[in-house]
Amino acid sequence: MFPQAPGAVVMIRPHHFLPNEETRADNSFQSQAQQFDGGVSQLAYEQVTRAAEQLEQAGVRVHLFEDLGTDTPDSVFPNNWFSTHAGGQIAIYPMYAKNRRRERRTDIIELLKREYRVQDVIDYSGLEYDNLFLEGTGAMVLDHIERVAYTARSKRTDSHVLERFCSHFNFEPMVFEALSEGGVPVYHTNVLLCVGSDYALGGFDMIVDPERRAEIKNRLQLAGKKLIALSEAQINAFCGNALELSASEGRVLALSQTAYNALTAEQIAVLESCVTLLPLEVSAIELAGGSVRCMLAGVHLSRR
Repeated sequence: MFPQAPGAVVMIRPHHFLPNEETRADNSFQSQAQQFDGGVSQLAYEQVTRAAEQLEQAGVRVHLFEDLGTDTPDSVFPNNWFSTHAGGQIAIYPMYAKNRRRERRTDIIELLKREYRVQDVIDYSGLEYDNLFLEGTGAMVLDHIERVAYTARSKRTDSHVLERFCSHFNFEPMVFEALSEGGVPVYHTNVLLCVGSDYALGGFDMIVDPERRAEIKNRLQLAGKKLIALSEAQINAFCGNALELSASEGRVLALSQTAYNALTAEQIAVLESCVTLLPLEVSAIELAGGSVRCMLAGVHLSRR
């Protein structure tokens, strides 16, 4: 019914939430290790549990998996290693950090095959051996309606893999460079941009090339989307890291409480004219450098 807004998601509940030392170098959103303690691990478990409950109460189908291990610190962010697509396709992605490659789970793919119509699984993960990476819907923000893959350049996004993905899945790549005020590249596009059915939140001023910035804004507007410009401070509060979902009473925008608190009243009013806002408290998860969008792997497959 809503191509941009999946009605089901996959989530991972961590039992030993930890900072990932392998991703700290290029993830400026990630907190320092000393901010983590035993209480944060328990809080992360509780916050994922509560977020899944709130999504289900809204009418979103949640497939909640457990991660009992201690060697997959970013497993709570499954959207980076796989994505699903209308027509029955699944993509599996090559990951930049070596310890993140252990997050890929056959039981998740098998559940999707049982519950949904899956025609094909395209596995790009072998490209890791050639140091070629594309971290799923973290690296790409997909407009499933207009078939555009908005992609910020980073160590986690290789242009050759992106071209291969876009060829397989019929997307047009729109690649750009995005930097913080301090000149640090944005590590994942999905902290910078959220594309809904009829709106888009974005840190557009962080796109370096003014011409490319104008092209992207124009492309979104031509698609009938209301643009909500986010400041860099709002990007750092994860306002761009949100996901539109199909729920019982229509579309909802899942975002973090941190993000909701950082939006202005005017921005909230524009969003609420398009979609129902669903703030989720995930402050412990955000210490690892990702927020609600990163936690939700949308299921765009047809149910059996």
